[in-house]
Amino acid sequence: MTNPAEILPGVIFYSYLSAERKDKVCFWNHHTLVLMVSGQLHLETGEQRMEVKAGEMMLVGKNQLGTLTKTPLPGQSYESIVICLQEDLLRKIALEEQIGASPKYIGPSNVPIPPDPFLVGYFQSIIPYARAVAGPLTEDMGMLKVKEGVKLLLHSLPQLKSYLFDFAEPYKIDLERFMMTNFHFNVPIERFARLTGRSLAGFKRDFTKTFGMPPRQWLLDKRLHAAKHLLEQKHQKPSAIYLDLGFESLPHFSRSFKQKFGKAPSMI
Repeated sequence: MTNPAEILPGVIFYSYLSAERKDKVCFWNHHTLVLMVSGQLHLETGEQRMEVKAGEMMLVGKNQLGTLTKTPLPGQSYESIVICLQEDLLRKIALEEQIGASPKYIGPSNVPIPPDPFLVGYFQSIIPYARAVAGPLTEDMGMLKVKEGVKLLLHSLPQLKSYLFDFAEPYKIDLERFMMTNFHFNVPIERFARLTGRSLAGFKRDFTKTFGMPPRQWLLDKRLHAAKHLLEQKHQKPSAIYLDLGFESLPHFSRSFKQKFGKAPSMI
């Protein structure tokens, strides 16, 4: 079985692990609802850190970069149900339910969902499909389940209406603040451009104006200085930091570090 397994392709997923796994970089195109069945999930984005334990729920916001650490606890596996709230489906629900415009959401991008018996029961109805004891979930039934989940979310937290049904394109955000927060994520320049609400050409132009150098050069320089700080001040090992700072491999990191500072990171 692949992991995560698709209960409904592209929409509902089931993740099962017996050993800890850290996903290097995640990008959420759509809002995502998560239930922890067992184990523990740690989410880290540029601005938030969250921990979700068995029985807890979380809503992850769209258009974000982050990392996930999935940890089985002693005597348990790691199990989670993940529902991708695709924008096309949310638009359809907005039309069907005549949900109009509302004030722009200004809360956190990632929202813990408080205990709710209706939502717990809802997820319990999906688990048999995840564990392959209820037969396959048809597309029609799967779409009904996602709609049900959205309605139950709004029943539990009505204020999420402006969160879920905001279909505006990413606005042009503060480039300096965004990059200082997210420089360590190893993603293409095109992805950074989109997340700041800019075309690639506009991103490069604004970036050079803000930082005085092209994006790739600044990213490498910023990551190397961050690495130097961790090695010198925090006494961390090169092998423990290179992935978290956006480097493809340890040799790439070591070579770049030596070119920048004249000595290998292992010598710091």
